[in-house]
Amino acid sequence: MHYVGIDVGSTATKVAVLDADGALARTFLCPTGFSSVDAARRVRALLDDAGIDVRDGSCVATGYGRVAVPYADKVVTEITCHGRGAARLFGRDGTVVDVGGQDTKVIVLKGGAVKKFVMNDKCSAGTGRFLEIMADRLAVDQDELARLARAGSPTAISNMCTVFAESEVISLVGKGEPRENIANGVVESVVARVATLAAQMPGEAYFLTGGLCDNGYVVERLAAHLGKPVGTCPEARFAGALGAALSAMP
Repeated sequence: MHYVGIDVGSTATKVAVLDADGALARTFLCPTGFSSVDAARRVRALLDDAGIDVRDGSCVATGYGRVAVPYADKVVTEITCHGRGAARLFGRDGTVVDVGGQDTKVIVLKGGAVKKFVMNDKCSAGTGRFLEIMADRLAVDQDELARLARAGSPTAISNMCTVFAESEVISLVGKGEPRENIANGVVESVVARVATLAAQMPGEAYFLTGGLCDNGYVVERLAAHLGKPVGTCPEARFAGALGAALSAMP
């Protein structure tokens, strides 16, 4: 018997599979692409190839495209799932900062449950999508962007809007500003916006989840802006899917 959690995000779809005892057995990751429905089909194929039958247990969907998973037994909100998954991963109360492709969520955990939360879902500035767009503009991947940023000197990216910020980056490139400095400004711009949102939910412990959890430079800079340690782990990318899988258990 398996308990499957599927987090259909705007950029990536994450899957967590728990065994009958509730231990994390498998994780899967695939691009969401143009269609959440197609992403759900790809996930079903991945599960079938791994010998995991969603009918043998229970399946819960969450995330941006949660209603597009026809084989899910139920859907649960992102906030609940991210909070529950983070509580399982980190084993203590604190403030969860989830930087997604299109939004950023800050969730306060008390006693392993969501106490309160705040979201930025009105603008892509301060999200993973902002970094993707700027990395593309600089013709580098996310790892190279972080490496360049670490080696660069601060260059302010002042525009709040992603579209205008992209134009600002193009202008800086045209003026001959070193890529390292531009990369540094891009990362600082995102981290500053995330930290401003997180500061609305102050705490003694912060945990980073989402696609940036394996970006060591972003973790360092976020901790510096918050003035507190920021914990994370490789599995933190799957926090929402893990929370959904936990919600699938009786």
